[in-house]
Amino acid sequence: MGVPLIQSYRVGRYILAQKLRGRRRYPLVLMLEPLFRCNLACAGCGKIDYPDETLDRRLSVDECIGAAEECGAPIVSIAGGEPLIHKDMPAVVAGLVKRKRFVYLCTNALLLKKRMEDYQPSPYLTFSVHLDGNEHRHDESVCQPGTYQRAAEAIREAVAKGFRVTVNCTLFQGEGAEEVASFLDDCKALDVEGVTISPGFNYERAPQQEVFIQRRASRQLFRDIFRIGKERKAKWTFNQSSLFLDFLAGNQNYQCTPWGNPTRNIFGWQKPCYLLVSEGYAQSFNELMETTPWDKYGVGVNGKCDQCQVHSGFEPTAVNDTFIHPLRALKVALLGPRTEGPMAPDMPVSPPPQGPSHPVFPLRVER
Repeated sequence: MGVPLIQSYRVGRYILAQKLRGRRRYPLVLMLEPLFRCNLACAGCGKIDYPDETLDRRLSVDECIGAAEECGAPIVSIAGGEPLIHKDMPAVVAGLVKRKRFVYLCTNALLLKKRMEDYQPSPYLTFSVHLDGNEHRHDESVCQPGTYQRAAEAIREAVAKGFRVTVNCTLFQGEGAEEVASFLDDCKALDVEGVTISPGFNYERAPQQEVFIQRRASRQLFRDIFRIGKERKAKWTFNQSSLFLDFLAGNQNYQCTPWGNPTRNIFGWQKPCYLLVSEGYAQSFNELMETTPWDKYGVGVNGKCDQCQVHSGFEPTAVNDTFIHPLRALKVALLGPRTEGPMAPDMPVSPPPQGPSHPVFPLRVER
């Protein structure tokens, strides 16, 4: 089981309470980005090319805690940039844990061994370590050799000290099913709690658009990965819902739920999600929920969204479907995603915008 019972219970209770109140839109995970500064320059990242005056900005402890209180989501995913660079991050984490928020501290782990003593093991704290595939793939993705081994060493030390540790993996163009399956075997050997996995999305600020896998190819890739897992009886553990994994394998036809994982960063509350950076910002969570034109986003609705299958948008949809169809979710959890037969019809892509002032997305940027 990829998620501890206490977290499953508290999150389930929260979702049930929202449904009983008749709320159509509610947050599940707060995506907190207290800084954009990072100690890596990854090929698929659009944060580190901001000017220095932006990279030097930080959300304060009070702003981070206030965002969690304002939003009310039971889970807070702290990303960046690299959160461990933030000198006040231990105080931010301690404040969220005190309020019994489940914190996923996302890190490339280059600073993890050095900063580990600043944190205490807790069922409410998880180090979510980025590993984008095996050693060769990961080091190529982050554009710095040796990072995979340093991250693996930090994971082993954190697990040995009793911390919850997960791996966050983004798959890019050119990766094969056998290669990914071997990587998942390696994650299992590291004894992490689970793996969060999804295909990369060619969002606007990413400097290298050609590294991203397209939606149709992604569905077949995940089918092949899960088929290999069944053949090997690998028993990989994922930190995701069974129906989201089934969606990745092309067996579910979901639309995005962007308000499920709202983003608060140094500019404000980002509309509609952390991947679309040109849609504007709200100054409060209520303003975000009330003024964002949610119906204008999604696969087949907005050309910017057509290739997206990222967990931050589709996992909330799958979780909601789990509550509606619990037996279906249980079946997939027990048997794994279906890897043969026809796929669910995919959402039709949106027609290209007309006129010279509306460029067709995704944009391609050559090296």
